[in-house]
Amino acid sequence: MMSAPTPMGSPGRDPAQLQLARDVVLPALCQAFGAALARFDDALFDRAGNAGSSQLLFLDAMRELRRRRDEIAAAFAAHLEQAWAALAAGDPLSAEATLSGPAEEGLSLIPEHVLESRLAVRNFATVLLRDFKPVLARLDRRLGWLGGGQDLDADHNPISPEHLGVAIHHAFAGCELAPEVHLVLIKLCERDLRVPVGRIYEKLDEQLAAAGVMPQMGAPRRPLAPAPAPRAPHGLDDLVEQRATQGYETDFSDEEQAAPAWAQRFAARWSERRGHMQQHLGGEEGLPGGAGEAYAGQQGMLLEALHELLQQTRHVREDATSAAQVAVGQHRPLSQREMMSVLSLLQATPSATLRAAIGEDGESLAQRLKSEVLSSATRLGVDPGQTRLDPQDEDAIDLVGMLFDVMLDERELEGRSRELIGRLVVPFVKVAMLDRRMFVQKTHPARKLLNSLAEACEGNTGESQAERMLMAKVEEIIERLVAEFNENLAIFLTLEEEFRDFLVQHRRRVEIAERRAAETQRGQEKLEMARNRAGTELDRRIGDATLPPAIAEFLRQPWQHHLTLALLREGEDGASVAEALNLADGLLEEVAEARRQIVGKPWLQAWQPVLAKVFASVGVHGDAASAAIDALHDTLQGIAESRPELQRALPELPQVALPTPPLPEASAVELGAQVDDDDFDNADADRFRRMEIGNWLDFVDKDGKVQAGKLSWVSPISSRLLFVNRRGVRFCVASPEELAVMVRLGRLRAHVDDGAFDSAMQGVIDRLDPGSATLH
Repeated sequence: MMSAPTPMGSPGRDPAQLQLARDVVLPALCQAFGAALARFDDALFDRAGNAGSSQLLFLDAMRELRRRRDEIAAAFAAHLEQAWAALAAGDPLSAEATLSGPAEEGLSLIPEHVLESRLAVRNFATVLLRDFKPVLARLDRRLGWLGGGQDLDADHNPISPEHLGVAIHHAFAGCELAPEVHLVLIKLCERDLRVPVGRIYEKLDEQLAAAGVMPQMGAPRRPLAPAPAPRAPHGLDDLVEQRATQGYETDFSDEEQAAPAWAQRFAARWSERRGHMQQHLGGEEGLPGGAGEAYAGQQGMLLEALHELLQQTRHVREDATSAAQVAVGQHRPLSQREMMSVLSLLQATPSATLRAAIGEDGESLAQRLKSEVLSSATRLGVDPGQTRLDPQDEDAIDLVGMLFDVMLDERELEGRSRELIGRLVVPFVKVAMLDRRMFVQKTHPARKLLNSLAEACEGNTGESQAERMLMAKVEEIIERLVAEFNENLAIFLTLEEEFRDFLVQHRRRVEIAERRAAETQRGQEKLEMARNRAGTELDRRIGDATLPPAIAEFLRQPWQHHLTLALLREGEDGASVAEALNLADGLLEEVAEARRQIVGKPWLQAWQPVLAKVFASVGVHGDAASAAIDALHDTLQGIAESRPELQRALPELPQVALPTPPLPEASAVELGAQVDDDDFDNADADRFRRMEIGNWLDFVDKDGKVQAGKLSWVSPISSRLLFVNRRGVRFCVASPEELAVMVRLGRLRAHVDDGAFDSAMQGVIDRLDPGSATLH
């Protein structure tokens, strides 16, 4: 049992409670793993009976597991102990960094079976994270509280599925196992550990709550209501406050993490048209013919639904040329081997017409690529007049072609960026033919690599050194992929890991650029405030009054410049600001006295030191400053004695330019000259005022191009919000009211961080909708 409740005020390290939690959870996890390990013997024996030529590999694995069982269990426990100790020490261990190993290890030299093992345990973690998302979120917070207010996540929580996956990877790393057996064992861990691990999480969560660790944080209840009607695109509740989307829960309760967001929306829409869809989602049965081990039933349903949509849209086009289709139907389909050979040729040497299609907005990549495949088949001795594409191969080309069409149309990809992303079309068609799960599996390495590359290219014009370095790395990664990818998908995992490591360094440079953008904006606003305040103070004192030329010139030039600098340096309440204001008031008072013909007064005697400071601020020192002060003195004396000939102009002063105001910010949308209360919803503006730093929005330009912007800074002076792009460069500064106008005009919307692949897939689904006329 946990100890008695303790006061739960602000987070603080509690080693005693942390040790009790460790004693509850680590032995239980190790016991669950040991129990699963004991059952693997029978599972491997069953596999060996159906493994054909690989039978000996499974039998050898049985003997290896029996021989090393204690070592395997010890390695599993050792990693969890290490991760927990790091939490207790206040420096939580990163599962991803541990799994990837030190950077100097050399990613290009990592054996392929190790990369496949890493991918398998990442998939294992994804499944458990999906299944136990609510309780894991609570455990992150409770354990982080006990650790002293640490911000834990799946990567740093020592008992998260991510760390369990690393422990499994380490457990089997020392065993002599065939790669295919190694992957089977990780899959068995996923099957046998899912239920007991979930119970362990729930038990620990309950005991921590009972012990007084954030007891107010109860388990969320799953909504039972059906999916709500779609909301208006400019609704700000989701946009600013990022509330969880309700609906679709009953259909995707087991797949909410593995299934992309577009898949959930598509399945909900598809279910309205296909009443039998629910039976596909009712359990975890796989597809017939052994496909259940390849992907879950929901993923198989999605692929079938995509195929049916493609068929429907394709038939619309074929109905117009039905006579020609009769002849095509008599042609033999290209075999997969022939298809892969043709695609490899196009990958190595893309045709000029295909490159042109990538560079143009109007032509369909899918149609162009299908034509190129059939025409290029002649290089293999195949008669294109007697062959056709297999329907599944045509699906792959259509989906990938449309995916890149949408991505190139909607993303800010121009010039070299567009060309580089376009070179990925053919390799991704090959991936789609080899592994259709790419379209529906969130963690697929190919889509992760595409997401990273698209993010790096989007809006990258190469203006800064950091942008040029990033583009050079993108080009290197794509060149290697095009040169090395045959039919082994492990190359995507290798390149994705390498590029991810590079992005870590790049993002540090982005953070520096972001801080500079915020500092620049802060400085501009302080300057603008100082100029406005100095101008206001000057106008308030002189207005339309007629002053002697020397006095007027002094106030409008050196004094206003000095006051502006004092405001910048010390703020409105600074001593130098008060001193400068008193000087102006005193000088004007002496002008008034001089006009009353007060003779014999020692003019400006009390203000000599302050006048010297003012002239020094514009570069006038020593005798020159004394001469300027004498000119002011003689002017006052001439007024008092009614002798205009005594009045003197100020000596010529250095041309010191007053700080110029910042250039008007180029807004993401033209708002017009005046923003009226009727132009926006005040509730929207209020939500922007509450928007937290780090949130992202999508800004839509007049051509429909979308650029994501991150809220980097909110001005304490003007309350304007500064947004930067993915490279930390300022691109929009706007008030909450202006942002609310953008929402009303449809130029600002919620940013859904699905990545380039999922965002493009949503566009593909929109184009494939049965209401559409043709396949894009």
